[in-house]
Amino acid sequence: MLTSSAVANAKPRAKPYKLTDGRSMYLLVKSDGARWWRFDYRRPGSAKRNTLSLGVYPDVSLRQARERRDDARKLLADGIDPGEKRKAESLAGAETFEAIAREWFAKHKLHWGKDHADNVIERLTRDVFPWIGNKAIGTLTAPEVLSVLRRVEARGALETAHRERAYCGQIMRYAVATGRAEGDVTRDLRGALSPVKTKHFAAITDPARIGELLRAIEGFSGNLPTRCALQLSALTFVRPGELRAAEWADFDLDGGEWRYTTSKTNTQHIVPLASQAVAILRELQPLTGSRPNLFPGARDRKRPMSNATINAALRRMGFDSDTMTGHGFRAMARTVLDEVLGFRPEYIEHQLAHAVRDPLGRAYNRTAHLAERRKMMQAWADYLDVLRSDAKVVVSIKRKAR
Repeated sequence: MLTSSAVANAKPRAKPYKLTDGRSMYLLVKSDGARWWRFDYRRPGSAKRNTLSLGVYPDVSLRQARERRDDARKLLADGIDPGEKRKAESLAGAETFEAIAREWFAKHKLHWGKDHADNVIERLTRDVFPWIGNKAIGTLTAPEVLSVLRRVEARGALETAHRERAYCGQIMRYAVATGRAEGDVTRDLRGALSPVKTKHFAAITDPARIGELLRAIEGFSGNLPTRCALQLSALTFVRPGELRAAEWADFDLDGGEWRYTTSKTNTQHIVPLASQAVAILRELQPLTGSRPNLFPGARDRKRPMSNATINAALRRMGFDSDTMTGHGFRAMARTVLDEVLGFRPEYIEHQLAHAVRDPLGRAYNRTAHLAERRKMMQAWADYLDVLRSDAKVVVSIKRKAR
């Protein structure tokens, strides 16, 4: 812990150095003699380190710096990033692009999944705000926005450039709706960016090849959690990030259900568990059931496994990135459930957690077609058992589910 005299007597050196206090606060003594209070923290839900300035000594005393640190820690305990809060407050009342963008973001992020929200603000902060963030939103022109997007396009990130054009458009339309701009200048940018060549996730959809994949998974020589993750990828076909971050608290093994909030649409979702999936989970439970995550990370057991684990396991089994990916299990199920097993598309789309609407226009309902989806998930698991057991057997049954 620092003392007031230690701070007052801190002398400059050839290189900047730190005098640590406590609870991640320190005094940064620069070579020119300036002394800055700093607080290091991690954003809620992120492993990335951030630094918050608490002021300059002697304008801010040791006691005042500690009070500011404690205020920041209280915000973090409530899930609020103190750095983002400071930026928002500094922009309050301004009508710059960044101020309006952060206002728009604050309203929409409540309805988005955390990963999506983090991606949106990170892209805007990195690629857009530095160039047009301080410009009055009502005076922005299409060429000014295009010049920002051209920077992104120039580094080869075409899809990101198109996404950011869409974000800018939504922000501009929000500004129009709230009386801060006359029109959406991004409308004039349609066709200005190079088109994105759509690339679908590689997936195996031929039943005989699916059988080969399942037998390879069954014989996987890696650790048990990774093998279980591969098996559950096939049986549940949820998004890879959702399976990777799955928590035991969300599973009802006796009831055969997994309930969680989707990462993409931030909606509640139900995955009926076939008996085969329950058996795999019960095999895994003695190993990882005492921890929050089904699949703890190899380096940090308090965090879920790496997002590269499933794809790395597929490569290890001989399935390259042009043949199969972790996301490909979703395409595999969608194709075979429809074209081979003949289940109704709305059952499949609801099980994929796509934000479909029913004929009356109501939004996605997690319980829609639940009884039929239970039957479908068990039939899917039984079908996979058949494919895995015999390479020569290819079931091609059009079920009377339509």
